[in-house]
Amino acid sequence: MTTIGVIRDTAPGERRVALVPADVGRLRGAGHEVVVETGAGAGAWHRDEAYAAAGARVAGRAQVYADSDIVLCLRPPDDLDALHSGQTLIGLLGPLDDPGAPQRLAAAGVTALSLDRLPRTLSRAQAMDALTSQANVAGYKAALLAADAYGGFLPMLVTAAGTTRPARVLVLGAGIAGLQAIATARRLGAVVTGYDVRAAARADIASTGAAVLTLDAPAATGEGGYARRLTDEEAAEQRRALDEAVAGFDIVITAAQVFGGRPPLLVTASAIAKLRPGAVVVDVGGNVADASSPGVTIVRAPDLAARVPEAASAAYSRNVCALLATLPIDPADEVHAALLISPVAEGVAS
Repeated sequence: MTTIGVIRDTAPGERRVALVPADVGRLRGAGHEVVVETGAGAGAWHRDEAYAAAGARVAGRAQVYADSDIVLCLRPPDDLDALHSGQTLIGLLGPLDDPGAPQRLAAAGVTALSLDRLPRTLSRAQAMDALTSQANVAGYKAALLAADAYGGFLPMLVTAAGTTRPARVLVLGAGIAGLQAIATARRLGAVVTGYDVRAAARADIASTGAAVLTLDAPAATGEGGYARRLTDEEAAEQRRALDEAVAGFDIVITAAQVFGGRPPLLVTASAIAKLRPGAVVVDVGGNVADASSPGVTIVRAPDLAARVPEAASAAYSRNVCALLATLPIDPADEVHAALLISPVAEGVAS
């Protein structure tokens, strides 16, 4: 029997949990034992009693590490050295953010599977796609944050006192988060425009019913459906075009990412200065300059999924369970091979 451990994520502001009580029975039905750290689900409103009622054992952190064959987390734990040889760690481990972590784990005999390396073009991997599930939550929350910060109505309203025009919303970056932000802002009644450097993403924007912002700037589709990094000349051309376009909107939401690289700068200090007082910018992707302008509200929100912990945890838990159902680890399997950031060692439980 494999013991699956769930630890409490301790990153600042993190409220998600890697496994929700509703999925404990699913793992136990597959023959696994589940041990959950005390308080692991509290941030997502999952009490220890709910885990116990579902059949999990609740224990202290040290006991979870000691007893588990597989350890589940969201972000890399700050006590990686508590893992021992023969264990498997599964999470959004961000090996590009900490290149030394895989070497440390391998030296300790720990196998690590990082869900942020999932090959998203494989249809059988879709149920494990934690980046997509969490980006979906983030895009939804971004639109709600924008609506909350904006001093007017998003929809057009006709009242006895007159008619108010709908808010004009621009979403930059039409990946999963951007498309969900577009869809949510449209459901709230705003007039929405989207922009992306990828031709396929522009078609996705149009399919939502939103307008597509057309700029005299190059297309840039990279591998795996991600945007490629623009050259310096292309990036400068894009920023000049966006500086002029941004000024016509009440709300700007940025959600552009380049896989394995720094996010592009899309809203410059010049663009912020051109926004009208009362405008709102919600920066999900890290695409906004470190600048301000009188009357313009800038919300920097890089970890939005953690602000919707119940929904985000439920989605992530399903992703993890889908991956666990494919174990034991097979380095020849293209999904497992892509996720492995620390090589399989002798005696790894899976």
